[in-house]
Amino acid sequence: MCGIVGWLSRAPGAAGEVRARAMIGAITHRGPDGVRLETTGQAALAHARLSIIDLEGGWQPLHADGATVVGNGEIYNYVELTRDFQLAGRLATGSDFEPLLHLYAEEGPAAFDRLRGMYAFCLLGADGRAWLARDPFGIKPLYLLEHDDGLAFASEPRAFFAAGLARPELVAEAGQELLGFNYTVGERTPFKGVRRLAPGEVLEVRDGQVVGGWRRRALALPPPPLRGPPPPKGEEIRSVRPTSPPPQGEGDREAVKGAAAPRRQEHLSEAALLARLDAVLEDSVAVHQRSDVPYGLFLSGGIDSAAIATLMARLNERPVTAFTCGFDAPGAKDERAQAERVARALNLDWRETRFDEADFWRILPQVAWALDDPTADYATLPTYKLAEAAKDTLTVVLTGEGGDELFGGYGRYRRALRPAWLGGRPAEPRPGDAGALARWREEATAPKQLTGLQRAQWADVATWLPNDLLLKLDRCLMAHGLEGRTPFLDPAAAAFAFPLPDRFKVRGRYGKWLLRKWLERACPAAEPWARKQGFTVPVEAWIAPRAGDIGPRIARLAAVRALRDPEAVRQAFASEAPGQRWPLLFFAVWSLIHLEGATPQAALAEVVGSI
Repeated sequence: MCGIVGWLSRAPGAAGEVRARAMIGAITHRGPDGVRLETTGQAALAHARLSIIDLEGGWQPLHADGATVVGNGEIYNYVELTRDFQLAGRLATGSDFEPLLHLYAEEGPAAFDRLRGMYAFCLLGADGRAWLARDPFGIKPLYLLEHDDGLAFASEPRAFFAAGLARPELVAEAGQELLGFNYTVGERTPFKGVRRLAPGEVLEVRDGQVVGGWRRRALALPPPPLRGPPPPKGEEIRSVRPTSPPPQGEGDREAVKGAAAPRRQEHLSEAALLARLDAVLEDSVAVHQRSDVPYGLFLSGGIDSAAIATLMARLNERPVTAFTCGFDAPGAKDERAQAERVARALNLDWRETRFDEADFWRILPQVAWALDDPTADYATLPTYKLAEAAKDTLTVVLTGEGGDELFGGYGRYRRALRPAWLGGRPAEPRPGDAGALARWREEATAPKQLTGLQRAQWADVATWLPNDLLLKLDRCLMAHGLEGRTPFLDPAAAAFAFPLPDRFKVRGRYGKWLLRKWLERACPAAEPWARKQGFTVPVEAWIAPRAGDIGPRIARLAAVRALRDPEAVRQAFASEAPGQRWPLLFFAVWSLIHLEGATPQAALAEVVGSI
């Protein structure tokens, strides 16, 4: 885990090195263990390292077989790749990224299809080609900025502004999406000229110009094999050698091919599916635990983190360290009691942390600073507090993100399956802005051959998951030098879960039906059939006493006025409009920090006054 930056051009030279140095200097919080920088004939690359695997030898940029890589994240199947391709005698380090360089020398970009992990990287091949790639779920971020004389990339947009490559200018459409959805959709960021590399996107760059690329969808991929012997000859993982974007429609054909899996599972019994689920999840948790530094998990009262905890307890001889956050506020929904029951049943080393009103006002500007690519999801607040509590004990944290998306857990999925006369409605957001909803629908469109439930899942994996949940996890943990890992978002887990027949996901009033059945046996203390109380942060209760003063202050800000009528903003705070206060408050603080250059504390003071 780390931060990466680079400047790709025909001849980066000293100017490229200066730019790379300035960019990496802005994101050293992602890699507190040290920085390495070098310039080649086509790139200036820099890497800020958080040491996880091969603490002594895994420094980047990494070189092998004439190729160079800087990468952020983890390639979990580096052990299997080393074994299956007989690389042990050729490796100079124990880094999880080095096998990729040797595979590229043999297969070219087809090697990217063999990776099982979360990653964003730049690879310079001995063949003179440069590649930028991001994992199919978009667990790890990568941003691009095209410049007159080259292409810059970085793990966070702030790097471009620190290097003087652009000024932070707000894109109004993205701002509308942020206030409507709590996140922005697609490749566009809120900053003019800065875009995200899409989840699963691979780009070829020559002389600082993009010359080709393609995208691999997370829910349409044959997975790398589980741990064990290599696949028999003739049954290896799909390997292609693309040199340009796939023809129009090819991505949809791949998606349809993946969606045919429900028919292949129709004949399997519940017992067989439960056994397969156990094997798939245990394997995923096992590889996600690969680390040379201490690891643990974030444990809520929900079934996703309880499932991860159950498997970690099974796989580890010593008690696994688990952190839970609860809210000290009247009427707040607090999951600590349920988390503690699970922790005691599994003999976890359980540690609780509390979040109160003082934490809210202290952490709000820090979260706004960390989220230079913003999400106004209030779950960022306890996530940041958990990371703050865990950083002195752990370096790697496993979490339950992805369980709802893959196993059908959200209530909106169940509503989407009902007829309209029973309250059914599409599983899509209601932003109040027709243009924003149209852009969301374009990004969320799924292949028609999928079931209605699968289309809703597909939409979330394409939009909300990478640009809200995973963005939140990355920024809030990396601000504290922690690596977050998501075992549900594994290609093998996705290949099993997404094609499941609908009845094994949603049945009656229950989502994640098969996962609940498994947990019923594996950890009864998790009470998987109990009514879920939901995860809410009592932000309205903390804002309310100050709302009369905050509303007029926010209404005066230039960025807010560009998106909302000032009187409507004042009314939102005066009339206790449900759900409007928090996104406006977050955006106001965020805009002062990232658009106007205010310090976090100064931004909070301008919006709220003295605390």
